[in-house]
Amino acid sequence: MKNKGLGEFEELVLLAVCILNGEAYGISVKEEVEKHTGRTILLGAVHITLYRLQDKGLLQSEMGGNTEKRGDRRKRLFKITDIGMRQLRASQEVRQEMWRLIPQLKFSV
Repeated sequence: MKNKGLGEFEELVLLAVCILNGEAYGISVKEEVEKHTGRTILLGAVHITLYRLQDKGLLQSEMGGNTEKRGDRRKRLFKITDIGMRQLRASQEVRQEMWRLIPQLKFSV
């Protein structure tokens, strides 16, 4: 797979999936991203992104158990793949290197 980089929202969704560690599904990912960014996120945008990341091979999913609370419907649970983790780490390295290259600027208050 050619490394095309991650969009900001894709990176946030991947990070949320990692944080949720086996309990990542649409609503839980939405809430995790909102909690850390302070943004309001549309559930539809999360679902589209989860499936796009799965199509790219960065996530995999399986159906969880059904619960009475959900009317006996099952959740699709997502987890990051090895490729997804490598992509996430590569993105982190690029950002860290760029932060290191910023000159020490002094601003008057």
